[in-house]
Amino acid sequence: MGANRILWANALDAWPIRSDRTGMTQGNDPDRAEAHFHLFDTAIGPCGLAWNSAGLIQVQLPEASEAATELRLGRIAGAAWSDRLPDNVSDCEDRMHAYFEGEAVAFTDIDIDMRRVNAFNAKVYTALRNVGWGETTSYGALARQIGDPHAARAIGAAMGKNPWPLVVPCHRVLAASGKIGGFSAYGGRATKRKMLQLEQSDADGAAPMLPGLFD
Repeated sequence: MGANRILWANALDAWPIRSDRTGMTQGNDPDRAEAHFHLFDTAIGPCGLAWNSAGLIQVQLPEASEAATELRLGRIAGAAWSDRLPDNVSDCEDRMHAYFEGEAVAFTDIDIDMRRVNAFNAKVYTALRNVGWGETTSYGALARQIGDPHAARAIGAAMGKNPWPLVVPCHRVLAASGKIGGFSAYGGRATKRKMLQLEQSDADGAAPMLPGLFD
């Protein structure tokens, strides 16, 4: 894993996961009273998942520090820390480990809870989940796919609000010109470019990584 961390050094800092945890306070919303979250180390640093009985409610890519990652995930999800992961969540964690180690993995069958997403965004996210590893689309193409060809700007806004980066692969959405476009995760375009490189996608200079870089 150490070699992989070097590949991400220009975009993200690497840090270990702490073994001591202070419980995050759950929100007052009864719909989220059952919500939990968990952080785990990956090749790019700590990522996190938050869930309830319906599925994932948040996927968190690394922030500027482990503490910031934990705080953002716990606060946004209104969740409490847990080491007990349902099978679906544990499976997602395993796949994220594999993804950031360079394996071609899919997340299309991972359950996500869209009850707090408006109807338009839910439609966009559902369509986007069909864009697989190593593939890309554009805001305009995604708009046409959902039957609303003038909604490219609204789709851009939906990407910025995506609660499930990677699982709902907003990093695979490019500008019409093929330029890389924005990315709301920490590290912005640099992180997006690294993820596209990881998938051997060539977009806006994100040339595929050469064989052997993950050896």
